[in-house]
Amino acid sequence: MSEELKTYEKTDRFVVKITYFIALLTLIGLLIWGVITLIKHVKYEYTNDAQVQEYINPILSRANGYVQEIKYTDHQKVNQGDTLVILDTDEALVQQKLALASLNAAKAQLKVLQSNVNTSKNSAGINKANIEAAKAKLWQQQKEFNRYQNLYNNEAVTQQRFEDIQTNLNVAKANYSSMQKSYATSLSKTNDIETQIEVAKANVEEKKAALNRIELDLKYAVITAPTNGYMGKKSLQIGQLVQKGQTIGFIVDKNQGKWITANFEETQISKIKEGQTANITIDAFPEKTFHGKIESFSPATGSQFSLLPPDNATGNFVKITQRFPVRIFFTDNSEETKQLRAGMNAEVYIPKL
Repeated sequence: MSEELKTYEKTDRFVVKITYFIALLTLIGLLIWGVITLIKHVKYEYTNDAQVQEYINPILSRANGYVQEIKYTDHQKVNQGDTLVILDTDEALVQQKLALASLNAAKAQLKVLQSNVNTSKNSAGINKANIEAAKAKLWQQQKEFNRYQNLYNNEAVTQQRFEDIQTNLNVAKANYSSMQKSYATSLSKTNDIETQIEVAKANVEEKKAALNRIELDLKYAVITAPTNGYMGKKSLQIGQLVQKGQTIGFIVDKNQGKWITANFEETQISKIKEGQTANITIDAFPEKTFHGKIESFSPATGSQFSLLPPDNATGNFVKITQRFPVRIFFTDNSEETKQLRAGMNAEVYIPKL
């Protein structure tokens, strides 16, 4: 056998040994992976359909106006009460002056009516006093008429004198009736003015409400952060018109913490319960194991909350395993937990019951 052939044989044996060694390592690795996976499958309920969640709150404008200043940038950390956007207030200030002038005019009108009602009450008081005077005069004329009637019946006075006394009685009666009507008219006028006062008071309150509305618009022209957190992408520009109720941005709320939403198959739900501990791995931190506890189960599958939930009574039915969202809150407060962001993918392991 030539030396060259011997060299080839040695090389072939070396390659075969290396191949066997690599295959053996692969087999061992597969066996280890299989054993670990089997142990996890037996010991834990597992899902990789899980994400980190945080409340993402919309920031709404409560006033109309043009954007004058923008005080935040993309992804900026903000604290509750920090100024985010300032709207132009020139038009609102003009409206405030008009509303204030209208309110002052309504108050002046109310004062005039209150003065009129006092005058009307004084006039009614005078008329009431005149009634008493007319009543006394009528009583006196009635007594005198009675005396003269007796005298006339006894032919002690002339008919002309008796008629004069009778005329005086009729005048006294008419005067008394006139005073009563004047008094009733004064009371009616007073009631009318008092009704007008109530209308004027309501008008004043309406003007106050309009002024308060404008002052609120001036206050709402400064849009502040509703909570501590991080701003999303800035979508506003200087000079842009903002309508009341319009969403001007989003803030990731840091006050309400983070949690995991893990979607378990319906066949796994019976093997876990609220209060159980959970081990969590995050794709962004593969070397770190986070710990949590099951807080709650969704009352329905995720498909039932969709805009168009499936209707199995129509068309051809294909059975699909449904998933239930499970909320898991973090029980550790490490630095890595603070670095988690909403939407990060996670894997969840929950010990079986």
